[in-house]
Amino acid sequence: MPIPVETLPTDSEGLLRLLRHKEGTWVQWGIACQMLQKMGENSLAIFENTGFEPIQQNQIVVASQVYASLQAGKATDIVLAHFEQKGSDILNELRVLNQSERVTMATFALEKNLDVLETKDVVKALKEASLAANLPEGFTRHPGDAVVLQILKASQGKLEPQERTRLIARGLRFAHSEKARIAIEQLLMNMASPAKKKAPSLPNFRYDGEDNIPRILPVAGNLPLSVEQFLAVPQLAELAPFGIVHSTSEATWATLPGWFVVHQAEDGVIVACTTDTLQQTINQEVLSSLRDRAEDVLVLVDRAERDWDENSYYAIAGEDGNLQFAWFEAQPNVQILGKVTLTLRPKRFFDEDASKDRWQFEE
Repeated sequence: MPIPVETLPTDSEGLLRLLRHKEGTWVQWGIACQMLQKMGENSLAIFENTGFEPIQQNQIVVASQVYASLQAGKATDIVLAHFEQKGSDILNELRVLNQSERVTMATFALEKNLDVLETKDVVKALKEASLAANLPEGFTRHPGDAVVLQILKASQGKLEPQERTRLIARGLRFAHSEKARIAIEQLLMNMASPAKKKAPSLPNFRYDGEDNIPRILPVAGNLPLSVEQFLAVPQLAELAPFGIVHSTSEATWATLPGWFVVHQAEDGVIVACTTDTLQQTINQEVLSSLRDRAEDVLVLVDRAERDWDENSYYAIAGEDGNLQFAWFEAQPNVQILGKVTLTLRPKRFFDEDASKDRWQFEE
C-alpha cells in the first residue's frame, strides 16, 4: 500500500524522482504531474523520465482534482481514505459532476463497490436526472434514484425478457428512496403478471382542404335523356360538415372529386353519356382517347345557373323533347335549363393489348 509522503518536492528533479520511484499515493502523483506541467515539462518528457504515459498522467491529474473537491466537500474519512489508495479511474468519471454530486457519487460508488464501467453508467443517469425540472413524487436526486429513473424510461420501450430482468435487478440494487424501490418492484410484478393489452387508437384522419372533400350528386340518367327526367331530379340537400345526403326516393348517385367547380354547383345534376352520344347532342366533334370505341363521360349541369354568357355550354330542350347541350354565339331565344360546369372522363389506364402495336407504344 503506498504511503503518503509528508511533503511533496518543489523542484522538477524531486518531482520526477518521486514519480519514477512511485513514492507516495496516486493522488500525490497527480499533483506532481500537474506541478511539472506548470513548470514547463510536457507530457512526453514526463513519460520519458518517469514511465507515466500521457494518458495516465491526464487521468491522475483530473482524478486528483476530483479528490481535492471531495476533501473540500467534506466527504467522510472512510471515502477519502479509500480513494486516496485506489480508484483514480472511478474518480476520473466524476469530473463532469459538481462538488456535492461528486461527494454523493463517490460515497455511493464505495458503498455499492462499483467498477469504472458501472460508475460511468450511474454518472450518466445522474446527469440526466439533474437536468430534469421535476422528478416523480418521492424520488430524490440521489445516484440510486437516478438509475431507477433511467430504468423506468427504458422499460417503456420494447425489451427482451432477459434485459428487463437485468434492469430490474439493477434497480433493486441501487434504489435509494422508498418510492424508487416501489416503482422497481412494480416493474417486477408487471413482468410476472403482464398487463392486458391496451385498445388501439382509432384511425383518425381530418380533411385538410376543400379539395379533399368529395361531393355526391344525383345522376339524371344517360343520353339520350328526356327533359322531364332531367327536371324531375330533386334539388340535393347536404348536411354539414361532411356533405351527408339523405334521400327519400329511389335515385342514382355519383361521387365527384372535391374541386372548387364541383362544390360551387348550387343545384348540380349529373348526366351520363359517351363521347359519341355527347357529340350527337352538341352537334360537334368530341374525340375519344380510346382507340376504336367511345369513352364514358359525366356532364355536370348546374340548374341554378341560367344566365347566358358566350363562353359556356347550356342545357336546353331539343325539338324532340330530349335534353341537349348547346353553345350560343348570342343571347338565345330558348329556355336555358342549366349551365354545363364540368365534363369528367375516367382515369387513364395503360392498355396492355394496345401497347403491342409498335406505333401506339412509341406514341
